Amino acid sequence: MVNTAETTSAAAAAQATAKDGGKTRIALIGTGGRSEMYIRAIYGKHADTAELVAFSDVNPGRVEFYQKLIQQLGAPGPVASFDPADLTAFIQANGIGRIIVTTPDYTHADYIVEGLRAGADVVVEKPLTIDAESCRRIVEAVHETGRNVVVTFNYRYSPRNSALKEIIKSGVIGKVTSVDFSWVLDTVHGADYFRRWHRDKKNSGGLLIHKASHHFDLVNWWIDDVPERVFASGGLKFYGDQNAAERGLGPRPERGTPDADAPAGPKDPFTLDLREDERLKALFLDNEHYDGYRRDQDVFTAGITIEDNLALVVEYQGGPRLSYSLNAHSPWEGYRVAVNGTEGRAELEVVERAAVVHSADRKTVVDPSATPVKEEDAVRRNGERLVVQRHWEAAYEVPIVNGEGGHGGGDELLLSDLFNGPGEDPLGRPSGYLDGLRSVSVGIAGNRSLETSLPVRVQDLDLGVDLRRGR
Repeated sequence: MVNTAETTSAAAAAQATAKDGGKTRIALIGTGGRSEMYIRAIYGKHADTAELVAFSDVNPGRVEFYQKLIQQLGAPGPVASFDPADLTAFIQANGIGRIIVTTPDYTHADYIVEGLRAGADVVVEKPLTIDAESCRRIVEAVHETGRNVVVTFNYRYSPRNSALKEIIKSGVIGKVTSVDFSWVLDTVHGADYFRRWHRDKKNSGGLLIHKASHHFDLVNWWIDDVPERVFASGGLKFYGDQNAAERGLGPRPERGTPDADAPAGPKDPFTLDLREDERLKALFLDNEHYDGYRRDQDVFTAGITIEDNLALVVEYQGGPRLSYSLNAHSPWEGYRVAVNGTEGRAELEVVERAAVVHSADRKTVVDPSATPVKEEDAVRRNGERLVVQRHWEAAYEVPIVNGEGGHGGGDELLLSDLFNGPGEDPLGRPSGYLDGLRSVSVGIAGNRSLETSLPVRVQDLDLGVDLRRGR
């Protein structure tokens, strides 16, 4: 079994800085879309255990956007802001116990390492980081400071994924021998990665890091094992200018938001007009003049260096094999996972959006896992189903009980663990930096395999730590 001491220690970090009725003093770095979940939690259900002391971002317009939000949430006044370059000084001068990092992936390691060495624990959005060198730096800082890093793998908390974990842990399908995992992103959610900063692999590590680290973490956690060797194949087969030219799409604008005086044209389902979404307009379009960042780049222009079709084989130290695939231009969104064991098989099928049906009078939700949708068709239906079948027995369905909010209520459970400190969790859902390393190790090895067309041993990445033993 995987050593869980580090995970338990990381999960307890929320309690360590809030003893004797005090609140954890928090600084948040990065004011893009993901930061809102934490801000609402701090000014909502977790106001008794957490205090947001300051925001930080390279874009002052986005800081101001969230200043307005916290006023709406009932804050007595604006919170402080500081230059990200002054992180160490701000932590030490203001008694910051924890930083929350929601910046672009390539910046994670810098803020994690600096935050730890300045004396704060760290909560970071997945992925932990994007390359082997950054992993080594984080490991060194953790060992040097003894402080905690929590990676927010909210998929673990989704009831359907927890239900599959319970089935595997119960032993009803025996010892796991293999996992077959297929994830499809539709032409709304999938396309969105190709219009944002994620489209450049040096920013995101590609979908094998940014998106699939969630999926690899699920497998690592489900089967309680550590990846050992990875072989990957994939490429950019749908998005990008070359693919557009091959399909005869013709000239396209560089971005989805037209000039203010441009005449209205026919709606293109692959474009994003920021003016049509009040929040995106206020957060990004209105603040472009500060940093030049465009949130609405066309998905069929040049400059995309990430893949949209991927397949991997992952060998685990304990013997199981994972067969994984990711497609980012599917007509529906969801995933299918089958876990084979010596006594039977468990199958989880999830349809998060059965069909992409655009309507002129309805906003299309980008991420249907975070915001449930009702778009369906006559054949496919949104929903989830977990089926277990032992050898020589009839199959049976395992009920899944969802809660309120994103990811079937999983986000609320995650936030409770973060801000209150978890109680006993037999499923081991709280995750620390080792879990983050184990998940990105698959993507880092996969990217190297894509470059060399050869299998890559995780040990050869030299991440600075034994992923099983934690040292």
